[in-house]
Order: sequence, then structure tokens, then C-alpha cells
Amino acid sequence: MEDARARELLAGARVARFATLAADGRPHLVPVCFAVAGDVVYHAVDHKPKATRRLARLAHLEADPRAALLADHYDDADWSALWWVRADGRARVLGDAGAPEAAHALDLLAGRYAQYRERRPAGPVVALDVERLTSWSAGR
Repeated sequence: MEDARARELLAGARVARFATLAADGRPHLVPVCFAVAGDVVYHAVDHKPKATRRLARLAHLEADPRAALLADHYDDADWSALWWVRADGRARVLGDAGAPEAAHALDLLAGRYAQYRERRPAGPVVALDVERLTSWSAGR
């Protein structure tokens, strides 16, 4: 599909899977709520229960910033509506939630998700600088 359509579908998706690489090379995937701003995709560590605030994805990014985000649409009744978009790039863990880029990302996330308006994530925020988009659509 054309890049403009892929960007539109990605920006409109409600959830995606964020992939990092573990030290031993294994892929590590987690579902994330996200927001897109140009060629950057943001997600934040939020208040949902977690075993620790020291998340594996953050440790992975410190060791290797390569990451990917995959959004897709599945419709059991209409396979002509299927699509996926993958954004590959390098991710950065933004420190202080009050820093300008992190604050902007949290504003974008709050604009998309009511839960984040009610309880703003404390962070940290992850910024994926998109270097390549790959996409597919059954509808072509």
C-alpha cells in the first residue's frame, strides 16, 4: 500500500505491539497504546499493574535501540479488510515526564485515550524514531 495510507492506518489504530530485542537476541513483544507525531511513535509506561517499573523493554532499549511497532486490523467476516503496518527504527527512552518532548508525547497520548486524560502516565515515555514503514493490505 502507499506510504500515506499506511501512515493513516497506523495513526488511527488503537493498539499495537512494540518489539525489542533481548540480550540473547530473542524478540520481546508487548501491546501498547500509542500516538504518532510525524516520524515518531510514542508510548508510555502507565499505571496498569506491573511486576516492576524496571520493564524488560526499557532494559532492552538501553542495550540495543532497534525496535519495531506493529499495528493491524483483523475482521473474521471480511478478509478483504485485513491490513498491517510495521514501523521499524530506533527507540529512545525519554527521561523526565516533564521534559518538553516527553510532555508533548503525554499530551498526544491523553488526546487519544480517555484513561490517560483521567490518569496521566508517570512514564517513562518511549519514542520510536521511524526509519522504515512496511505495510500490507488485503484490499490493496
